[in-house]
Amino acid sequence: MKLSQIKSILATVEAVNFKLPNGTSVPEHFHVTEVGLITKNFIDCGGTVRNETVVNFQLWYANDFEHRLKPQKLMNIIQLSEKVLGIQDYEIEVEYQDTTIGKYDLDFNGSDFVLVNKQTACLAQDQCGIPQEKPKVRLSDMNNETSCCTPNGGCC
Repeated sequence: MKLSQIKSILATVEAVNFKLPNGTSVPEHFHVTEVGLITKNFIDCGGTVRNETVVNFQLWYANDFEHRLKPQKLMNIIQLSEKVLGIQDYEIEVEYQDTTIGKYDLDFNGSDFVLVNKQTACLAQDQCGIPQEKPKVRLSDMNNETSCCTPNGGCC
């Protein structure tokens, strides 16, 4: 989800709620403790220099159980970060501490923001020697007339 998308959603919702990938909710009394701009410059395993920029939201909660972040308050935090940090319309990454600090993509299911598990991947598979996955074929789907060997065909 891009920053422009969350801003559009915040203009239409009554409450800001986040759900974890397993379906449980982030406690209602969470805070957005950071909105930041993160730029990662790196070299992949194939030697290609890459960079990635995301808008980072950090969610946190304490024992202030009556705290509720309203949509307009989050919008104000976003607008201030855009102004002060020069944040543009980048993808959003959410940090949230469960058993360790996790980084998530963000989606919206019509009522709640949903934290989506991120996955790692090799960015240079063609240079790493990772074999292409072979298509799986069921033997029952093979037609004997088009296969290389047929009964009594003399090839075996």
